[in-house]
Amino acid sequence: MMREKILKAMLKHAEGHIEKHIANINIMLEKQVGVAEHPDTLETIEKELAIIAKYEEQVDLIKKYFIS
Repeated sequence: MMREKILKAMLKHAEGHIEKHIANINIMLEKQVGVAEHPDTLETIEKELAIIAKYEEQVDLIKKYFIS
């Protein structure tokens, strides 16, 4: 039972980060005026995508190796 709770928490944590960084990208794409502290929009989006990829990989690995 503890195993399932831990895995569920880890998945939710990673999925929450994915949603957060997707939202960040959408904000940058739709409202560039509101992100004045990010003068290099493309570089910032690349960083956000790298973070999303990291958490998607975690989700995939948890599902592949620990959840039937």
